Amino acid sequence: MPCLNEAETVQQCIRRAQRFFEQSGLTGEVIVADNGSTDGSPELAARAGARVVEVAERGYGSALRGGIEVARGDFIVIGDADNSYDFSALRPFIDHLRAGADLVMGNRFQGEIRPGAMPWIHRRFGNPVLTGVGRFLFGANVGDFHCGLRAFRKSAYDRLGLRCTGMEFASEMVIQSTLKGLKVSEVPTVLSPDGRGRRSHLRTWRDGWRHLCFMLLLSPQWLFVVPSTLLLTAGGGAFAMLVRGSVPAGGATFDIHTLLLAGSLFLIGYQFLFFWFFLREFAVRQGYRPPPKQRPRILRYARLEVGVALGLLLGLAGLALIASTVWHWRDTGFGGLNPTVTMRQVVPGAFLLMLGAQTIFSSFFLSLLGIRERTPNS
Repeated sequence: MPCLNEAETVQQCIRRAQRFFEQSGLTGEVIVADNGSTDGSPELAARAGARVVEVAERGYGSALRGGIEVARGDFIVIGDADNSYDFSALRPFIDHLRAGADLVMGNRFQGEIRPGAMPWIHRRFGNPVLTGVGRFLFGANVGDFHCGLRAFRKSAYDRLGLRCTGMEFASEMVIQSTLKGLKVSEVPTVLSPDGRGRRSHLRTWRDGWRHLCFMLLLSPQWLFVVPSTLLLTAGGGAFAMLVRGSVPAGGATFDIHTLLLAGSLFLIGYQFLFFWFFLREFAVRQGYRPPPKQRPRILRYARLEVGVALGLLLGLAGLALIASTVWHWRDTGFGGLNPTVTMRQVVPGAFLLMLGAQTIFSSFFLSLLGIRERTPNS
């Protein structure tokens, strides 16, 4: 049980867990992972018979990790110490683990959410949206991503390599279990109003936003590749048409201003594509995602020398276009120029220069990500 100033409820939670051990005949321990309480919660927990572990690093995920790491059981159940879950009713979780599940999630929407237990915005919007995003991005067969009551095998937890220190820990556990092929099941769960007399540690918009960002960062193809494809296609197509001349459509005429906008869209899409490479490699290197079975073909051929050569070619092509405009300007005695003509050389030239510079510097960064850390036996 993660604990931060839960003096009003922690002893009730511990007694319910102890009652479960007595009624089920199971041998277990109650661990309270205290995260810096100042209201006497650790002393109350110890007095009730729990094993108290002090976790210095602040955060929901840090508290849970600190408690899980010292747990001695083969099966571990985690749940909040605010009396919102009934720890005397854990039998279905244990049965699922004994039947072969690696992670058993509580599902409050299949069970019961009692009046006053969950704010309307969490029940109707926050949890369904974040769960839907998680199911869509990762294919997780879980109907309640953020239920605080869940059980798992200690051996399965060790395989996950969870790293998050904050509320994102809840999402990370489900995502990593899905990515690493663990067997996940669900149990209908009852959520009761918490017994604390203070405000919840959960912050609706801040923590919801952090969960969403975390899931998107672990799914870079949706965060970067899809927008990149749209921007490259739309921007590149419009640029190719407008660089040859104005295009009338529906009573309007699209000209050099739209050409500039189209080039900007293409440049942003190009940057998004590199961000995908960066984030994909970083996520794999940091252990947030398993290594792909096959690296993208472009990464197999993407070497520093290739990227620098391509960037130089793009840059030289841009300089050539700009030089031809300057040469034409010189022929006119450095007087006025027709922007509808010259901008069709200057704009592509400028964007080729930017694409070239971006390709060169991105190639250096990709090369840095590609450096393998030396292992003790290498």
